[in-house]
Amino acid sequence: MSAACPSREVLKHMTSRWGVLVLIALEGDSYRFSQLRRAIGGVSERMLAQTLQWLEADGLVLRTAYDVVPPHVEYRLTPLGVEAAERVRLLADWIETNLPRIAENWQGSGE
Repeated sequence: MSAACPSREVLKHMTSRWGVLVLIALEGDSYRFSQLRRAIGGVSERMLAQTLQWLEADGLVLRTAYDVVPPHVEYRLTPLGVEAAERVRLLADWIETNLPRIAENWQGSGE
């Protein structure tokens, strides 16, 4: 809970809007950048690139560049990333299951 704890940065990267979706999308498969962007609707190129850089720096995503023309880069989860994806998937599934109950609270709140 300390403000200076480095885990806060990792938590921010993993649980950001796009971090969760990238981790879930990469579960069980590798993607090229454009494929990943299509799989995660609504993410800008800039935000996807930044999120991938964060997750790669945290050791959760592996970026593999192939020496071919045109350039070919793929992203996949590392073993650590697989563990992280399993955990954020549980949260995402819980939200999906409980969305009707959650939405009941939106009534009258201006959402």
